[in-house]
Amino acid sequence: MIPVRGFEGRTVAVFGLARTGLAAARALEAGGASVALWDEKPAARQAAEAAGFTLTDLTTADWSQFAALMLSPGVPLTHPAPHWTVEKAREAGVEILGDIELFARTVNAAPEHKRPKIIAVTGTNGKSTTTALIGHICAQAGRDTRIGGNIGFGVLGLEDMHGGAVYVLELSSYQLDLTTSLKPDVAIILNVSPDHLDRHGGMEGYVGAKRRILANQGKGDTAVIGVDDPWGARICTEITAANRRTIVPVSASKAMGRGVYALDGLLYDATGERAVEAADLKRARSLPGRHNWQNAAAAYAAAKGIGIAADEAAEHLMSFPGLAHRMETVGTIGKVRFVNDSKATNADAARQAMSSYPKFYWIAGGQPKAGGIDTLGDLFGRIEKAYLIGEAAPAFAQVLAGQAPAVESGTMEAAVAQAFADAQASGQDAIVLLSPACASFDQFTDFEARGEAFRAAVQRLAGEGQAKGAA
Repeated sequence: MIPVRGFEGRTVAVFGLARTGLAAARALEAGGASVALWDEKPAARQAAEAAGFTLTDLTTADWSQFAALMLSPGVPLTHPAPHWTVEKAREAGVEILGDIELFARTVNAAPEHKRPKIIAVTGTNGKSTTTALIGHICAQAGRDTRIGGNIGFGVLGLEDMHGGAVYVLELSSYQLDLTTSLKPDVAIILNVSPDHLDRHGGMEGYVGAKRRILANQGKGDTAVIGVDDPWGARICTEITAANRRTIVPVSASKAMGRGVYALDGLLYDATGERAVEAADLKRARSLPGRHNWQNAAAAYAAAKGIGIAADEAAEHLMSFPGLAHRMETVGTIGKVRFVNDSKATNADAARQAMSSYPKFYWIAGGQPKAGGIDTLGDLFGRIEKAYLIGEAAPAFAQVLAGQAPAVESGTMEAAVAQAFADAQASGQDAIVLLSPACASFDQFTDFEARGEAFRAAVQRLAGEGQAKGAA
């Protein structure tokens, strides 16, 4: 754990008692603060009490006693409306912050020689893969590497820092909204497309949250910016004009006079006097497709940004084992391969997986995002059949009508069973792809739980097959 500095002898309210909130509460106490914990969900309160915490009902508490509110990133700060805890904090003049800000202040308060390297990753899609890939490269290069934030462990639950450590952090727009003083040695914006607009009041608010990752960088720091979308290209142009840090544009769609780019699977480094071929990404089995080539370009640039040699960074790209829930093969039964892409929580993310297979049996649906799957129309011809689950099923069925065969399966288990039956009956090599293009919260706690439900359903089918074979 990383003991939080700056609140010694004072009380911090903590609202939201999932992974992030409990890790923050422990870290605040370890740094000498008192904590007042609350959550609207009885199960979360019970879990906190089981972990040894005493609860404080923040609905009736005296907010003048609090030095700050540590708010879970899942709780609305401004849109669609401020949460009641936010309103109470503002009325009492209480500072509102998140766990990343607590981490940043603790790092900034440490002596220079004890501060770790920080690589921070954001973007609409590809964050988790890129974060894990950078962590893999750094660890393989012998760095003391910790990976967390919006992936794996909450940042304050990671091992305490020292001057030789490297923290590789995935940061969501929600987390960045609560962060003001983070100063990453390397900041990455992979791409920007519409997402979470209800939480940010529109596209400008969403882009503004993403840009916070760059706010405190200066001379000696590196900004890695994906320029394959208009928003990323604009950000790159605007910060280039500021000219305070090293800026590395990355692309997987075009050659550039400056930056790191991938063309047809070949990675080129054009950060020096001339472009040189750095790696053949087609050899990296866990990085298929153009979207992963951009992720690889960003990871390579980030590793170089903290002093890892170019040839070493390129070498370690090849041994990356992949990431759970992102185009992850979870099983093969006969000629049918099952691919878990539960991390695809919007249409743009689903496009990346759907574009990688010429034909597939598609499991999609959940809690729909703005725009649904309308933008995926050019890929509907690849769908052998769609199996729709969750709240989005009726609307998705309507969009697919006349474009691709579809059935409203309802549940994950039913969808997997139906997709397997149809794929097996084809007699061909087949892909059953879970790439939902939706949030998971209608039926699951998060996308990981949804991916694990898919994995479990596949394993049950495999077990049933073995049982029949034995009989």
